[in-house]
Amino acid sequence: MEETKERDALVTGNIRLVHACANRFKDRGVEYEDLFQAGCVGLVKAAAGFDPALGFRFSTYAVPAILGEIRRIFRDGGTVKIGRSAKEKAKRLLDLQQSLTVSLGREPTVREIAESAKLEPEETAALLSACLPPVSLTAEEDGGEIDLPEKDEHEAIQQRLDLSAAMNRLPERDRTLIELRYFKGYTQTATAQCLGMSQVQVSRSEKRILGVLRGYLL
Repeated sequence: MEETKERDALVTGNIRLVHACANRFKDRGVEYEDLFQAGCVGLVKAAAGFDPALGFRFSTYAVPAILGEIRRIFRDGGTVKIGRSAKEKAKRLLDLQQSLTVSLGREPTVREIAESAKLEPEETAALLSACLPPVSLTAEEDGGEIDLPEKDEHEAIQQRLDLSAAMNRLPERDRTLIELRYFKGYTQTATAQCLGMSQVQVSRSEKRILGVLRGYLL
């Protein structure tokens, strides 16, 4: 149960990764809702397979999975396509989900549905997510629509330039530490080995350097 809660928390807490990945494929002939839905499938798969004991950050593990599911749309011809066998499996899972809801008196977890269906949690989550109808990101409860802010490409470019300039102001060792941690996805332990430091030293240095960077950017 605790493992399921942790997985659900990973999904709900990292939806921003799906938006970030989906935005990279906007204006390429595929509706944003389809991109977002495919990305959510990748996020769920990543949460199901993530092992924190390996020492990597979840975002490092999840982004390739999200991008892989989004790219699959373009390989499949531009829409989220679900095979007949997958649809049949999904229907059985939805029926099973309703039965478990009645017997348990609550909404079942993905793992409970998977165990009842004798499937892997990853496959169960993917089937349930992929077969949901598309949901408008701008729909309101009263049936109206809200406006989402458009991504400002010029602002994004300026932010990257500002960050690059701030990084260049750092001493070489500090810059290397940040590059290893945040651009290459190294753990603190791996970074410590590369720089000949202890994990504690890396942790303290990282906090100090991030504070310096924030000061530069502000």
